[in-house]
Amino acid sequence: MDLSGTGRRRIEILPPFEARKIAAGEVIDRPAALVREFLDNAIDCGASACEAIIEGGGIQRAEVTDNGSGMSREDLGLCFETHATSKIRSLDDLNTAETLGFRGEALAAAAAVSRLEILSSEDGRGAWLLETGPGGAGGTRLTRSSRVKGSSVRALRLFDTIPARKRFLKREGSEAQLCRQVFIEKALAFPALNFRFIQDGKLKCGFPPAASYKERFAQALLDRAEAVFLREIAANGPGFSAVIVAGGPELYRSDRRQQYCFANGRRIQDFSLIQAFEYGLQHWFPNGVHPVGAIFIDIDPSLADFNIHPAKREARFRDPGAIHHAVTSALGDYARRSFAAGAAFPDPASAASGKDGGTDAPSWFETETGNESIRRLALEALPDGPAHIDPLGPLPGFRVSAEGPASAANAASGGFPPEGAAVSDAVRRFSPENGAVPGKRPRLAGRVFSLFILVEWADRLFIIDQHAAHERLLYDRVLAGPVPAQELLVPIPFSTDGEEGDRFLERERDAFSRLGIRIEGEDGSWRITALPENWKLSDPETVREILELEKSRENMAERWAATLSCHGAVKDGDYLDDGTALALAEAALRLPIPRCPHGRPIWKEISREDLFRAVRRIE
Repeated sequence: MDLSGTGRRRIEILPPFEARKIAAGEVIDRPAALVREFLDNAIDCGASACEAIIEGGGIQRAEVTDNGSGMSREDLGLCFETHATSKIRSLDDLNTAETLGFRGEALAAAAAVSRLEILSSEDGRGAWLLETGPGGAGGTRLTRSSRVKGSSVRALRLFDTIPARKRFLKREGSEAQLCRQVFIEKALAFPALNFRFIQDGKLKCGFPPAASYKERFAQALLDRAEAVFLREIAANGPGFSAVIVAGGPELYRSDRRQQYCFANGRRIQDFSLIQAFEYGLQHWFPNGVHPVGAIFIDIDPSLADFNIHPAKREARFRDPGAIHHAVTSALGDYARRSFAAGAAFPDPASAASGKDGGTDAPSWFETETGNESIRRLALEALPDGPAHIDPLGPLPGFRVSAEGPASAANAASGGFPPEGAAVSDAVRRFSPENGAVPGKRPRLAGRVFSLFILVEWADRLFIIDQHAAHERLLYDRVLAGPVPAQELLVPIPFSTDGEEGDRFLERERDAFSRLGIRIEGEDGSWRITALPENWKLSDPETVREILELEKSRENMAERWAATLSCHGAVKDGDYLDDGTALALAEAALRLPIPRCPHGRPIWKEISREDLFRAVRRIE
């Protein structure tokens, strides 16, 4: 670097006017950012009602009106200056700031890239109007006016003086959609407030105050028929609490666009929280689809940093693992209690046979020998055990519920138990009773498409997916573990990509052993020396499956169990004899969780009445 003064200088200090316009682009990059920042200020000032108005996709006009505390003449004269704020006084205040905004950049940035007008009144008797051109061009005027208590903040002709930025805006319709999405996000986070969104003079959506996050989520994103499938779940941990809104298995989407994370009222982009949301509900939704819902976190400001992104779209938590665990555990516990058909039945661990995997036990994943191992597994999963069951006889110990598939109260709530109900009140199709239903015997009605078992029982037809049923029984047995391992004649060598993979394999050695996997090695060079009995995947597929477990974190056992059971279960087209088919059907109907590990339903029930109505025998 030439510091002698003889070289040619190439670095210049930008004029303040140009620097302000460039810096403003980090905060206001499109009309949706104006809507977001103006709504933040409206909520921070204590408004109970907010109205967003846009014209021309927000490019010609973006305005937010509120009924909050308003501003005095003196505050209006300062509010559009850079870093002018009423929310903090020093750097230390960031540790306790509970407002959505705090840096004092929003109005200054808006004034740098548009014509800004602010009309505000503190008491509803008198008001002041501030008008300032882009970057102060044309001067600033402050005049008396009138309006009810609150403020209206309006930005006109965004980026007119910065053609380079305006050139990259989307079409008006696309920009309007982005503005609406920001509006919906703010409405989701503050259900107690009244929100209205007006586009080009037309009311596009309005949300009256809601009693809960669940109600506001339904208002904003779902139709009336879908709303009944939503539930709220509470979670908490050191320094934080969370409310989780989640849809049941009946409500899903093909993408994650209706999954949201909020922290202290801010929508944040946090992959680990979205991952926690999906992990908590895994095995309840079919592959390729995603649950619907949102996580609303209320955290001590000293445990989070919202100042790492210009638009506060990201947050850094002091202990993200605790939040992830709390969300996953709360959702998993709720799902097991509420989505299962027989919540009072034994859990998967106690339903399994409890064998220790000795050499006298039948192979867990042996399907080549035909029906013997499948029938034994099905019978062992029954509480009474195989000694008390004749697969071709009546099914002792059960009756069909007198209330049918669901009570009227449950039907009204979309198949969920009423909120606050005890676990024993959950929806169930079967309940224990000594002896079979008098005069009623289950009957194997046949098979369909070499995959489905048909069982007729007490005026009901059950269509059972034999692969899904066997897969679930195997899955529950794996989780009851430990999984018996089989030594490999030739170990499978493999390498990791870095230190993180090495740490994962070293840390989880004991967990792998319980899952039937033995791994030896260190420093990037590893080998698999044992795998579960009758493991069928190729060497590359095996290595990939094991390394993929790192992504599952606390759900590693469940993911491995799903892999084992899927590859070991009876397949589409495999033949089951009558006794095995009926035993498998009964075990499926007795499962506490009637879904395969990948979330698909195991069976479908059709009542005699439904069938008669379908063919118009009854009206």
